[in-house]
Amino acid sequence: MRMPIIGITCYPDQGGSGVVATELGLHLARHGCEVHFITSSLPFRLRSYGENIIFHKVEMPEYPVFRSSPYTLSLATAMHDVALKNHLDILHVHYAIPHTAAAFLAREMLQPTKLKIITTLHGTDITLVGQEPSFFPMTRFLIEKSDAVTAVSGFLKKETREVFGVGDAIKVIPNFVDSRMFKPLGDLSLRQRFAPGGEKLLMHASNFRPVKNVPAVVEVFDLLQKKHSVRLLLVGDGPEMPAVRALVSERGLDQCVDFLGQEDHLENILPVADVLLLPSKHESFGLVALEAMACGVVPVVTSVGGAGEFINDGHNGFLRAPHDVTGMAEAIGSILDNDHHRQIMAEDARQDATMDFGASCVMRQYLELYESLF
Repeated sequence: MRMPIIGITCYPDQGGSGVVATELGLHLARHGCEVHFITSSLPFRLRSYGENIIFHKVEMPEYPVFRSSPYTLSLATAMHDVALKNHLDILHVHYAIPHTAAAFLAREMLQPTKLKIITTLHGTDITLVGQEPSFFPMTRFLIEKSDAVTAVSGFLKKETREVFGVGDAIKVIPNFVDSRMFKPLGDLSLRQRFAPGGEKLLMHASNFRPVKNVPAVVEVFDLLQKKHSVRLLLVGDGPEMPAVRALVSERGLDQCVDFLGQEDHLENILPVADVLLLPSKHESFGLVALEAMACGVVPVVTSVGGAGEFINDGHNGFLRAPHDVTGMAEAIGSILDNDHHRQIMAEDARQDATMDFGASCVMRQYLELYESLF
């Protein structure tokens, strides 16, 4: 059987969905698939085009009659053109709104066609966007019109069923990590730069949106630094950053917190940490926690969502409620006080991440899904 020709659409900026979609495309290309990325800009993890990778930028012309550029319509046109010229077999879109909507329009314009639409749900398209009253019927319609739907966790599949009354056929294919990229620290010089006095390093990495609950990170760190020699590394940027900076100053923590900004090569900085803290209000999966585990970093993650599907509390990380600042601080403190215990947990975390959620294992599931459509 020939390998399918696949179009992938995702949000190109930092975020778990864009990371997964891009890494999926790169691995598919290595397996011999021809992959066309159809996005508004070059995905940040797409560092080079490479063999079998083609990037198509969605042009968004300005029309005086529109108050803003009609992105969904421009995307649908681009999908139509790429599918027609390159004989796409599959449009694999990440996020139902607006990407599945554009794929549906493109397929309708191509009729008659054998083009298949696969929608991968990542979380906020269901838990936030899809539940907006104005988007609810559209999201349900698009899920039903997709030829296949995947969710990144069992939690998200359950949420989709409960919210929309659809989804029995949704296939759970989890996020994955490339252990060749995300691995324990080899060169200690970078760690020494952030911890010149041998301090332990606590890290948070996100897009600093309200759902990431970053103020809780600062509150946990404030408790920890009173009893432990520890520093905090904040990686990323977003709308909550000014408030986070203000809170750090208010608590008098400026000298022990480093703001590293947006980092496109997270695999270079993540391994320096001892602990990753992700106290989100909810996480459908929590990809950065899985990447941390592959680096031998102990994750402390929200218990709300799908992280419990790869984190075994007390074994390869910790799960705590997003408001449980004291509980998170106590969990982190328990391994800062016992380095041997931390190292055992870190080794278990890496083994579990790379064995059960390694790229090759998850890739097989996607390829089997593609084959089932033909």
